[in-house]
Amino acid sequence: MQKTALLTLGRLPKALDVAVALHSAGWRVIVAEPAKWHLARVSKSVAKCVAVTAPNDDQSAYIQDLLDVIKTENVSLVVPISEEALHVTLIAEHLPENVQLYSMPHEQLRLLHDKSRLIALAKSFELAVPETHMLGSPEAAHMASEQDFIIKPICTCSGQGLEICKRGDALPPADQRPASVVQSYLDGPLKSSFSIAHNGRIIGTVVYRAAILSGTVAVAFERLDSETKIENWIQDFVTATHHSGFISFDFIDDSEGNPRAIECNPRATSGIHFVTADSLATALLDPENSTQLKLKSQRVMQQFYPSLTETQMAAFKRDGFLQKLKILATAKDVNFKWGDPLPLWLMPFTSWQIMKRAFLKGESFGEASTHDIAWFENT
Repeated sequence: MQKTALLTLGRLPKALDVAVALHSAGWRVIVAEPAKWHLARVSKSVAKCVAVTAPNDDQSAYIQDLLDVIKTENVSLVVPISEEALHVTLIAEHLPENVQLYSMPHEQLRLLHDKSRLIALAKSFELAVPETHMLGSPEAAHMASEQDFIIKPICTCSGQGLEICKRGDALPPADQRPASVVQSYLDGPLKSSFSIAHNGRIIGTVVYRAAILSGTVAVAFERLDSETKIENWIQDFVTATHHSGFISFDFIDDSEGNPRAIECNPRATSGIHFVTADSLATALLDPENSTQLKLKSQRVMQQFYPSLTETQMAAFKRDGFLQKLKILATAKDVNFKWGDPLPLWLMPFTSWQIMKRAFLKGESFGEASTHDIAWFENT
């Protein structure tokens, strides 16, 4: 009998990667999505889509909706895709014994998502991180008087609420904004990672950098090889936490060229686009016997429509136009497959709700696509 997997988001390109991988492995793939129309809905790899309540509208209703789908569709595997993961993990205690949730427990994800507690945890393992203090503390005030710094909420995504400040700039009152950290500003290159782990063992890691940005979110990506220092940092962290599942980090090199982790994303990120479907399926379905992630031949990949928008804007602003145009013309789209072309061809229609919100509210595509699913708790 064919087994059924439930993906808990369909609007983002990484959902397609997971759907294609599981479908290729012979699974029936269902997508639960608050949006009626979304990217994965038109993919041949998806058998059915179910509309559910947005977790930030009514979390209890969202959890019940997921449990109803799991029961009705005889789901065996639940795979959180992106920012909704923290909400999804609340279903764990209600799942039948024969249903696997591909995630660490809720409290562990909250710990990794919290930009203050993550830094403290990494420091306890003697791993390199930037100096970080809670806004409102004497330590934060002292650091801000001595060096450039950034301020960001402890629970946020897509760069929301990020402020870059100069040494001596006044700190805002802590009680007038969400709980936030003050972090030492690092001027090195930003690098991101995507890993899959099992019981504290790394199955594979992809390190990449942004080739084109929309706000603070990458929409075109360049794979970076031979990033041994970053890979070792991740392995040490995963071993110490005994992590299983997806885990991703952002790193910035310090003045000596050593990477320091600035935050953790306990979910899949854009590095997943570089992983082959068969390799991803094995890591998801048989992690005990999965020993590596096979990578696609492409070194640069893009989300075509956001990259097109950023390239058009660069033509008017004279901001790296030729470089972006080259990427637009040569990089493979993360969504496109000749045997399944509709996700790319129909993206202007299926992503219309996201684009409308971005244009009307002046948000980046990252902000517009996560406002109803992200975890914004500040306690």
